[in-house]
Amino acid sequence: MARHLITSALPYINGIKHLGNMVGSMLPADVYSRYLRQRGHDVLYICATDEHGTPAELAAKEQGIPVADFCAQAHDAQKAVYDGFALAFDYFGRSSSAENREITQHFARRLNENGFIEERAIRQVYSPVDGRFLPDRYVEGTCPHCGYDKARGDQCENCTRVLDPTDLINPRSAISGSTDLEIRETKHLFLLQSKLENEVREWVAQHDKDWPQLASSIAHKWLTEGLHDRAITRDLDWGVPVPADTWPELAAEGKVFYVWFDAPIEYIGATKEWADQHPSTRDWKSWWYDVDTDVRYTEFMAKDNVPFHTVMFPATELGVREPWKKVDYVKAFNWLTYYGGKFSTSQKRGVFTDQALDILPADYWRYFLIANAPESDDSSFTWEHFTATVNKDLADTLGNFVNRVLSFSRKRFGDDVPAGGEPGEAETKLGEQIAGLLAEYEAQMEALQFRKAAAALRALWSAGNSYLEEKAPWLEIKTDKDGAALTLRTAMNLIHLYSVVSEPFIPATAKTMREAFALADDTAPWVTADEARALTSVPAGTPFTVPPVLFAKLTDEDLETYKERFGGTDA
Repeated sequence: MARHLITSALPYINGIKHLGNMVGSMLPADVYSRYLRQRGHDVLYICATDEHGTPAELAAKEQGIPVADFCAQAHDAQKAVYDGFALAFDYFGRSSSAENREITQHFARRLNENGFIEERAIRQVYSPVDGRFLPDRYVEGTCPHCGYDKARGDQCENCTRVLDPTDLINPRSAISGSTDLEIRETKHLFLLQSKLENEVREWVAQHDKDWPQLASSIAHKWLTEGLHDRAITRDLDWGVPVPADTWPELAAEGKVFYVWFDAPIEYIGATKEWADQHPSTRDWKSWWYDVDTDVRYTEFMAKDNVPFHTVMFPATELGVREPWKKVDYVKAFNWLTYYGGKFSTSQKRGVFTDQALDILPADYWRYFLIANAPESDDSSFTWEHFTATVNKDLADTLGNFVNRVLSFSRKRFGDDVPAGGEPGEAETKLGEQIAGLLAEYEAQMEALQFRKAAAALRALWSAGNSYLEEKAPWLEIKTDKDGAALTLRTAMNLIHLYSVVSEPFIPATAKTMREAFALADDTAPWVTADEARALTSVPAGTPFTVPPVLFAKLTDEDLETYKERFGGTDA
């Protein structure tokens, strides 16, 4: 089987993420990883917190604690939420790790040796009160375009216009609030992307037929506009330091690498973190170095991260002139909005991942988000849509089927799977239908088409309900007890099949369904087409239990409560 390296965009350390962040990167990566593992592939799913940059420093300052302590606490808090969502990372690292520092500095040295880094003098905002140069985000003021008085020096959050600190009206330090600012000359390192543009263009062209249109079009847009040399250092106290053996003057000034330079390298760094925990059995380079024909590398991210992963990071990898693994497939997502508008912490709009888990178990969210993933266009979260999906798909189609079958069988036949007669025409027809739907589900998962995969999974669940309605064992038992037993045994085999193939989407519920049957050796990772046709994995005589209600239906009262708490009107 193939080896699959999977990464999802690193969640930034500053705060718990909202549902849009979850569905745009980590959750689909987890669903895909789980599926591949079940199909027998060797999978390594890597992620980490992105811990450098100005927001981390500012958040730590606001809390009055050292930035290293803030990042350690925030990492643990985020990891707890991701554990709650059952994200099965092989490793969830930290970009502030020693491993990432080592590899980032190695990349910088190699780029410099190959002529792709240049030291340049630039003019930058300096704050005498703070005694330091101020990075873009450390300068705040009034946007010259829309008048928003809390615009940052890199971008106005209100009108989204890209800015330079010198564009701001009445600029002030985000650290001290001082308006006594000066423009002084300082030196920074620049990555000469202009010298690598043709190589990046050729590399992107190789993937035009493979990547989804969203990823490919964003990459080409950046290339059409031309790659500009980019400053890759900042004046911060927190970050990967510029190595003193190569740039002693800048190191003495405390320069660190720009977060978007070191963050993608953390995919490699986190893999080394994973390997360093068990060096005798794990080899990180076997996944990343000189392995182009051995490993298939898939990245998951929202569309705002695409330029950095399809242009900037590939330019970095190309420039080091070493055989580092480059991405094979970029699975990009559009935005998940909240009633058509942005999720906003300050305005208390939208659901954040920790809040979601306080309301309902993870499987409710996992299924809804993947079934409505913003793949071809932006999609909107509404409580009405969420409630309808939970009630129709999870509570009625799957949950009610499981409960009806097991409860009725126990009531009429006891605690063991009934025997009944031999399968007939209805069971043969059902088996062929299930095998076909399973093949469709597999095809969509292989193609990373998650909404279509969810539709195929839902169709599998619906097929069981249709069979049950057609056979109507509650009527059948009155005239043909063996026939009713056969129907229930077949339906129980469907439940077991559902428990296996639903695991990527709803792992906790899948485990509950599977454990309902006391099978002696129930370790099969997947269901073959022949097994789907036969539906005999759970033989007659197998003891079973009736699990608690798998999914509770949401009421109108629940709906109003959620809307009142989180906001529920059009943006």
